[in-house]
Amino acid sequence: MAEAPRGRRTVTESPAAETAVSAAGQAALAASAGLLCRPAAELDGAVRAIAARLTERAEVILAANAADVRAARDDGLADAFMDRLTLDASRIRAMTDQLRTLADVPAEEQSAYIADLPGGLELRERRRPVGVVGANFEARPGVVIDIASQLIKSRNAGVLRTGSSAIRSAAALVDEVVGPALKDCGLDPAAIQLLRVPGHESAFALVRQPRLVPLVILRGSGDTTRALARDAALHGVRTLAHADGGAVLYLDASADRSLALDLIERSLDRLGVCNRLNLLLIHDAIWAGMLPEVTGLAERLGIAVSLPPHQHALGHEWALDAGHEATITVAPASGPQDAAGIANRETSGLAAAIVASDADAAGRFLDDYAGTGAFWNATTRLLDGFKLLSLPETGINIDVVPGPRGPVTFRDLYLRQYVVVPRQAG
Repeated sequence: MAEAPRGRRTVTESPAAETAVSAAGQAALAASAGLLCRPAAELDGAVRAIAARLTERAEVILAANAADVRAARDDGLADAFMDRLTLDASRIRAMTDQLRTLADVPAEEQSAYIADLPGGLELRERRRPVGVVGANFEARPGVVIDIASQLIKSRNAGVLRTGSSAIRSAAALVDEVVGPALKDCGLDPAAIQLLRVPGHESAFALVRQPRLVPLVILRGSGDTTRALARDAALHGVRTLAHADGGAVLYLDASADRSLALDLIERSLDRLGVCNRLNLLLIHDAIWAGMLPEVTGLAERLGIAVSLPPHQHALGHEWALDAGHEATITVAPASGPQDAAGIANRETSGLAAAIVASDADAAGRFLDDYAGTGAFWNATTRLLDGFKLLSLPETGINIDVVPGPRGPVTFRDLYLRQYVVVPRQAG
């Protein structure tokens, strides 16, 4: 049988998955009405309550996560996968700190003046919540808290679906932390729903309900995410997603070698994330001198180096290549514009950086690179909601059409509504 084209994964409909999504969507929709008119201070109080419950119930959460980790190890899953799946005390503390930071961020104005209109009228722009936002994400338990808290802050309800390997952890976070925190604050715990039907069928069911779940955040990378985005489009569901990641680092002829090596190392601190160094480009003029230093550093870090001629696409994403995650591709570039062009053509458009002392070279690179994040003398690992914006992210969107791009936060989860009203006095 011929293999399905890339990104065209076929998943049969599952009555159980469809029923689960419908039930979750209906429950979330009913609960969303209670978020619409709540004072922002109450919503922030709910986020703080989630942080408090996370600390109080840490033992239960870690026990559930340990069961997920044991099962994943027994299944022989890769180290990069295990890194994303695992929770520990330090990650719990980081999650609570992020929640408190989020709660302290001032709420966005729900209505803003735009202009006066003839006849004693004025135009205002109102921010309205989406209603119910879906989220499909990798087996990474902390994402449950990231997304749930931002949905509440933005007055949206949600239907969450995670990888089956993290289902115990996700269930514990929803049942022991998020739900009880919302209830304690007088909010309907049904606002955050977790799909518990295993298998990809539930993910595809989630992107086929435009009336209930009109927007779905797709996290994770690879063929499944591409197929989900395509299926969502066919069913009239909008997605915020990136199916592919992999960051680019270009060493210009003017690069400081010590800084270049430091940024290479800092960009490889975690191998299973989308914004890690994937493709290293080196200016022709320094190729011969820089390559031995790069390969020496890679050897010290336990990273394999793929050199020309490459037997794979230049932008091949190593984070998704099980067993070969500890690899980078190294290739030459003739200058900053050539490097930006390679990044635009060969990679997903997630993030790219230039190391250069020459400001003109840096400017040419930044002007030509079209991806969601561009960096000068900085690591692409900064392309993260909390690192860039001091906010947890719901995911990263790499759309090339108007709308939120890069890290998506609670500030992006709204609909614009124009409202014409009698001109306000004063």
